[in-house]
Parts: sequence; structure tokens; C-alpha cells
Amino acid sequence: MTNIVIGLCALILSLVTAIGALSQAFAAHSTAQAAADLAALAAADAVRGTAPGDPCEIAKEVSRRNGATMRDCRASASEQSAFVEVSVDIPGPLPAVKEKAVAGK
Repeated sequence: MTNIVIGLCALILSLVTAIGALSQAFAAHSTAQAAADLAALAAADAVRGTAPGDPCEIAKEVSRRNGATMRDCRASASEQSAFVEVSVDIPGPLPAVKEKAVAGK
């Protein structure tokens, strides 16, 4: 009987740990998507001249303030658009979450 209880406790602990890891991954995905969207919009504003500064520097700052690290930024004055890729680290064994966003024309 004791072995069954110990086994069930181990199973429940494993399930709770897995659910916690998945919850962190979903939260990181949401954070990354929001940071990418906001950074791309901020960079597009700078490309159009409605916000002062370098578009990619602005996108980097916006992504940092939203809990992400900017991996790539491309701003096009001719197309008046911006592309941003960000990543968010997940604590534990899971890889970082990467998200991309485009804003502008």
C-alpha cells in the first residue's frame, strides 16, 4: 500500500512540474509576441518620422522594456515598414521563445 501511495505522489509531482513548465512556455510566448508587436510598431513610427530616433534603437528599447531581447531589426524608409524579431528566455530546460512582427505599409 505504501508503494502505491509513493508512486501516486511521484506521478502527481511529475504532472504538476510538467504543467508548470508548459505554463511558463505559454506566458513567454505571449510576452514575446506582445514585445515583437510593440517594437515593430515603435520602429515603424520612427521610420515614418512620427517618433524621433533610430528605428532599430527604439525597437530594441521597447522590446527590452517588455521583457524580451531583440534578435533582428530591419527598417525600410522606402516601404515605410519595420520587421522585428525578439526572443524571451524560459527558465529551465526549455529553449527561448522567438517571435517576429512586421508593422507599416
